[in-house]
Amino acid sequence: MGKDAFGLAAKDNSGVLSPFRFSRRETGEKDVRFKVLFCGICHSDLHMIKNGWGVSTYPLVPGHEIVGVVTEVGSKVTKFKTGDKVGVGCMVGSCGSCESCTEGLENYCPKMIQTYGFKDYDDTITYGGYSNNMVCDEDFIIRIPDNLPLDAAAPLLCAGITVYSPLKYHGLDEPGMHIGVVGLGGLGHVAVKFAKAMGLKVTVISTSDRKRDEAINRLGADAFVVSRDQKQVKDAMRTLDGIINTVSATHSLLPLLGLLKPKGKLIMVGAPEKPLELPVMPLIAERKMVTGSLIGGIKDTQEMMDMAGKHNITADIELISADYVNTAMERLEKADVRYRFVIDVANTLKPTP
Repeated sequence: MGKDAFGLAAKDNSGVLSPFRFSRRETGEKDVRFKVLFCGICHSDLHMIKNGWGVSTYPLVPGHEIVGVVTEVGSKVTKFKTGDKVGVGCMVGSCGSCESCTEGLENYCPKMIQTYGFKDYDDTITYGGYSNNMVCDEDFIIRIPDNLPLDAAAPLLCAGITVYSPLKYHGLDEPGMHIGVVGLGGLGHVAVKFAKAMGLKVTVISTSDRKRDEAINRLGADAFVVSRDQKQVKDAMRTLDGIINTVSATHSLLPLLGLLKPKGKLIMVGAPEKPLELPVMPLIAERKMVTGSLIGGIKDTQEMMDMAGKHNITADIELISADYVNTAMERLEKADVRYRFVIDVANTLKPTP
């Protein structure tokens, strides 16, 4: 017998979320069970509830930016105890023995189990954090530093690690380096914060001038380039060591490649539904690289969260009630959020009679 849970699920690709009762598994010997307090809304949740990538199974309970307080631990759990502040990000399992897993890159394991909408070890489908409780193997639980507010820390479990991991992996975390951040949304604003904490020079690249003041005066970016302004792009040519591209809409890569220094790296973390056009000549001529990055391993995720604690890095959030979630999804589709919706699960997600 499992344990009762209650959440919000999409029942079909209309993406409308409605109340849903289901079961979580019993707490296994290596499992940590926690009460969900807050859950961030990620752009990929929007893709998944509407089957934008063609892989969704219904009913689907989204949410992979999940934080809460431990209520029960299994008999062999060594890392956590009841009352600990914890979180779960985008994955809840992996094979543990492949090359990726042994390198601490569980996110690239061919058998990686995503937090929702994927087959779990026991062939059940995983359900995410738009729900009142969560159970997960202790090896995939992240400890949240005591000084961070849990609601604003939640988005770091996806947005934070998604930008931290490629900066670290590609050696773009050395003080004095100059990086670009394309798109000042849920991922982009967190990228600016981590980059500044690493001692980097940061240029924000956006399609309009609308967010210039926000980027420079509030988030601390050093420069701002409007990608549709040819003069601004020309003036910034060959100045960046690397670019974190967070944009999920269809867009041109050519101006971005021009901003890179020779041997510069354009790292894709946004996930457009349609293929982008890749101009090859700039890559060949100056040994530039276009690469991608998917979240990060558990070790890196804990490291990122600890750094956030040290530098007081959190996401800028709009805290919403559970009954507002469908409106929030409509607003997210129009990029009408600064910069991340977070559901106040514990206080507002109430089981229907």
